[in-house]
Amino acid sequence: MIKKSIFAVCGFALAMTVSAQNAYDAERVVGNELNGTARFVGMGGAMSALGGDISVMGTNPAGIGIFRSNDISATFGFNSTGTESVFNGTSMQEDRTRASFDQLGFVYTYKVGNTTSLRYINFGFNYHKSKNFNRLFAAGGMLDGLSQSWQLANAMDASGMTTPGAFDQMLDSNNPYQSYWNQYPVLSMMGATTGVVDWPVGVDYLMGWDGYGNSFFSQETGGINQYDLNVAFNIEDRFYIGATLGIYDVNYNRYSSYTEDLNDDYGQENGYYTLDNYYSLDGTGVDLKLGVIVRPLEDSPFRVGLAVHTPTWYELTERYDATMSSDILAYDDPYTQRLSDYLDPDYLIYDYNTITPWKFNVSAGTTLSGLVAVGAEYEYQDYSSTKLQDIDGYELGEQYTIEDNLKGVHTFRVGMEARMAPQFSIRAGYNYSSAIFEEGAYSSLTSYRTSTDFNNIKARNTFTCGVGYRGSVVYADLAYKYDMYKSDFYAFDDIDLPATKVDNSRHQLLFTLGARF
Repeated sequence: MIKKSIFAVCGFALAMTVSAQNAYDAERVVGNELNGTARFVGMGGAMSALGGDISVMGTNPAGIGIFRSNDISATFGFNSTGTESVFNGTSMQEDRTRASFDQLGFVYTYKVGNTTSLRYINFGFNYHKSKNFNRLFAAGGMLDGLSQSWQLANAMDASGMTTPGAFDQMLDSNNPYQSYWNQYPVLSMMGATTGVVDWPVGVDYLMGWDGYGNSFFSQETGGINQYDLNVAFNIEDRFYIGATLGIYDVNYNRYSSYTEDLNDDYGQENGYYTLDNYYSLDGTGVDLKLGVIVRPLEDSPFRVGLAVHTPTWYELTERYDATMSSDILAYDDPYTQRLSDYLDPDYLIYDYNTITPWKFNVSAGTTLSGLVAVGAEYEYQDYSSTKLQDIDGYELGEQYTIEDNLKGVHTFRVGMEARMAPQFSIRAGYNYSSAIFEEGAYSSLTSYRTSTDFNNIKARNTFTCGVGYRGSVVYADLAYKYDMYKSDFYAFDDIDLPATKVDNSRHQLLFTLGARF
C-alpha cells in the first residue's frame, strides 16, 4: 500500500448524519426536460405567451384560456440516448433506444358569451413525462496510482477510527454494519471487511491501495410523470389568466458497477475489487402554477406572459443495497460482502422530503400576417434554494451541499411556426439552460452512502424542428429534438483525479395525433 495525502475530508463531521441525500439527489427531481405535444416541442416549448397548445398548461396556465374549441391529443415516440466518455486517453461509448408514451391530454371549452367581459372558461388535463432517466454510461482508464480505496480509508479515519485495536475490534464484530451503524461510514466498513481498506502491522494510519486502472458502468431507468389539472379564463379576448395543479410521480432505478485493478508497493499486479450499487427512488409531488397573458394593444396580436410556479413538495422513498467483492493477491482468500445480508431491510430504506425552488417565467409572442408565429421566453429557478428534510420537516445534514454545489439556472427558449399551405406548417426552436453545478462541485462520502461517483452537468443546448397538418377536425404533428450537454464525471473523490469528460446527447422523435371539435 502507498500512502496518499488526505483528500475530501473537510466537512466530513457535518456529513456524518442520518441522511445520505445530498445536492446530487436533489438535482435529480428539480427542473424538467422539454417534452409534450409534437407542436410544443417542435417550437422549442416557446409557447407560454402564444398559448393554444395543451402542453402550455405546464409552463403558463393562462395559455389554455386562448382555446375556443375542445381539444384532445396523444403523443408517443422514440428516445435514443448516447454518452461518450474520455478518461486519461481511454474512450468509451454507450447508447440506448427506447419507445416512449409522452403525452395525453384534453381541453374542454365553455363559452360564456361574445359580449360579456368573461368570454370563455376552459378546463384541461394533461399527462406528460417531465423527465426521462433512461441512460447507459461507461467510463474508465488508467488511474496512475490513484484509488477509490483511499477515499474509503480517509473517510473512516475522519470519522474517528484512531487505533489498530479499534479497527481489529470492528472487524471481529459479528455484524460490524449494525454494531457500528452510526459510527463509521458503511462503505468504509465494506472496504475494511473485504481488505480494500486495511491497517497493516507497524503502520500508524489506515491505508488504501495503489490503483492501476478502473472501469465504471451504470444503467438508469424510469422517469418523472407529470399530471396537470388546469382552469383558465378568457377576459375580453385580451386578458387570460389560469392556474394548474401539478401532480408528480417519481420512478427512478439505477444499477452501477465499479471495478478497480490494484498494484502492490512494488508496482506488481495485486488483484482487483468490485463495488456494485443498487438504488431506487419512488415518490410523489405536488405544486401550483399561476399564469397570466396580456394582449396590450387591442389591434395587435402581440402578447406578453408571466407565470410563477410554486415549489414542488416531494415525499420520496429511497431503497439501496450494495455488494463489494475483492480478490486481492496479498490475501489468501477472496471476499464478498452484501449489505442486505447483514442489515434488516429497514436500514436500507429511507423516507425524506425534497422541496424544489420557485420558478419564474416571462414570455412574449406574436403572429405575423396570420402566417408566422414566433415566441420567446426566459425562465429562472435557483437550484441552490432546494430543501432536503426528514419526514418530520427537519433539515437534513447534507443541506449545506446544495447551497455549496448548486446554483441558479437560466433558461432561454425561442421558437417559430410558419404556415406553408392552408393545412401544413413547419416549426423550429432552440433552448439554452445554464449549468446546474458550481465549478468544483463534489460528492463527499457520508455515513450511509454506498456510491462515490458523481457527475457535474454543464450548460444544455436543445435544437428542435417539426411539421404539422391541420384538418377541419383531426390534426397530426411530427417533431424531432436533439439535446446535448457536456459533463465532468468522477468515479470517486480525490483532488488529484482528473475529470472524465463526457458528451451526452439525446435524439427524440415525437408524433402527436389529435382532434379539435
